[in-house]
Amino acid sequence: VQLQACGGGLVQAGGSLRLSCAVSRNIFTLNFMGWYRQAPGKQRELVATISSGGTTNYADSVKGRFTISTDIAKNTVYLQMNSLRPEDTAVYYCKVVIGATNLWGQGTQVTVSS
Repeated sequence: VQLQACGGGLVQAGGSLRLSCAVSRNIFTLNFMGWYRQAPGKQRELVATISSGGTTNYADSVKGRFTISTDIAKNTVYLQMNSLRPEDTAVYYCKVVIGATNLWGQGTQVTVSS
């Protein structure tokens, strides 16, 4: 199973980006899909998760600004990021869990300028 993340880039504060994570298998039955991020010099942190039933969870720092969603037909997980802030600058990674295995995408850089 492979995960291909894309959609990062450079954006001004207050702007928006949408990240995509294409999964090379059916995601309908996956119970855990999520986005994480890692800023320079910091540990990787959870941003948002979504279950197969549609239950979502967000880090406090992104609540109300970011939205995680899936397109089952496209086997893709999205992260819509609005009202971006300089502190959102990081490499963003998608992750899915299959059984007891964590699978990660390659990361996509998001840079927010002030």
